[in-house]
Amino acid sequence: MPHREQTSEYGTELSTGAVGSPEPTEGSTPGGPRPRRRWRRVLLISLLVLVVLGAGGAVAGGLYLRSVESDIERVDAFGGVPEESRPQPAVTGATNIMILGSDSRDPERTTGSRTDTIILAHLPKDRSSAQLISIPRDTWVPVPKSKDGNHGGRDAKVNAAYAWGGIPLMVQTVESFTGVRVDHVALIDFGGFKEIIDALGGIEIDSEKSFTSIHEPFRTFKQGVQRMDGETALDYSRQRKQFADGDFARIRHQQQVIRAIIDKASSGGIITNPVKLNDFLKATSNSVSVDRDLSLLDMATQLRGVRGGNMTFLTSPTKGTGQVGSESVVFADKARVKTFYDAVRRDSVGEIVSLGSKK
Repeated sequence: MPHREQTSEYGTELSTGAVGSPEPTEGSTPGGPRPRRRWRRVLLISLLVLVVLGAGGAVAGGLYLRSVESDIERVDAFGGVPEESRPQPAVTGATNIMILGSDSRDPERTTGSRTDTIILAHLPKDRSSAQLISIPRDTWVPVPKSKDGNHGGRDAKVNAAYAWGGIPLMVQTVESFTGVRVDHVALIDFGGFKEIIDALGGIEIDSEKSFTSIHEPFRTFKQGVQRMDGETALDYSRQRKQFADGDFARIRHQQQVIRAIIDKASSGGIITNPVKLNDFLKATSNSVSVDRDLSLLDMATQLRGVRGGNMTFLTSPTKGTGQVGSESVVFADKARVKTFYDAVRRDSVGEIVSLGSKK
């Protein structure tokens, strides 16, 4: 989780140590947050969790949350994004949030300049459900020109947009690819899920098959349901090379972990255990940041009824993998992409789920 804002080479305010962000610029000052600010953040997120889990005190908590919400670490997600190139806002009242994730502790991670996970979360007008659409990071798409004019303007892997132009170029690229307007952006460090899961007392994951991790200590995962602590679940979410569909397996594993965390957080009794709640809030606040305009209180209030059971995980339509020059890429199914994201724009939940579930 970032601790403070700075201006990146892309003209985007990013925070030191942000998920998948470029390295800190020369002259930045290292160090953690001031203790007072840290505890205000923890209290703020405590109130947010209480609202989400329906624990009461929403009025008093909401007033305080609004008064200190400006303390939450935020990024300038839309600075420099040309308005004339953007899709029209949704007229239905639906909201689309782009979630960019990276695993800062991944043993295979060699650079901090790309985002490993791209999810377009669609929240329907009635807020009774949520559809989380994963866009494979190697999807071959047109990337618009970066603000400095030195990159983009050609086809590339979708996550190259982050390296070339930060969050704003990522917004432009995803909007251009999907035709869906991105209303908000959230950054998640999946490496921080270890602490979140441990604070919850572990989660249950249903493994599709038995396999051995390629990372030390080379855990063996048995087929079927098993309880995992944070380190084990994080290891599980990284695995892909043992599966015929590679990165698509990694996407499934991440989706499983996200769903399990949501289910456990909403039903695990953490709000009645001060120690567990405190640990959960600290871990969460260190792993998430959002754009400048996202109201956490409003969003939490609107999504009080959304749980893992009415949350659908989908994958953007593809034709499979292949090669472009020396690069291994994922090819989008352009015809299905057009139909699928048209359903997203129209907030047609039944069509979104049906079209996104087709192989």
